Amino acid sequence: MHRRHFITLAIAVSAVPWVSLSAANAAERDIFSTASFEAAQQRGARILVDISASWCPTCKAQKPIVDKLAEQPSNKDLVIFAVDFDSQQSVVRQLRAQSQSTLIAFRGKAETARSVGDTDPDSIAALVQSTLAK
Repeated sequence: MHRRHFITLAIAVSAVPWVSLSAANAAERDIFSTASFEAAQQRGARILVDISASWCPTCKAQKPIVDKLAEQPSNKDLVIFAVDFDSQQSVVRQLRAQSQSTLIAFRGKAETARSVGDTDPDSIAALVQSTLAK
């Protein structure tokens, strides 16, 4: 009986580094708040607003693409704000978005690009690239 518990514990403990590693590699998204968004705009930050819904297959396809872009060293200063299409409708209206799966790029207060329903890695990369100073 004790041996079975030991083996179970050993397997569980050995899995912890893998869980931590995968969590560390996930791109961090801040939940959108007007105050945080405006503060990022004021300091001239590179911003990507990701408007998505949990039930949206296109949004699910966009997520790993955005995560991969956010992990690139050239995008370490990119601020990503997550907007839930269903529960944050006032923000969706504020950003003049019509649907979920909308990505909006900003450099400070200036909108640099916008896409809806795009799952092409190259065009999403170009959208993120648009936030770089010219």
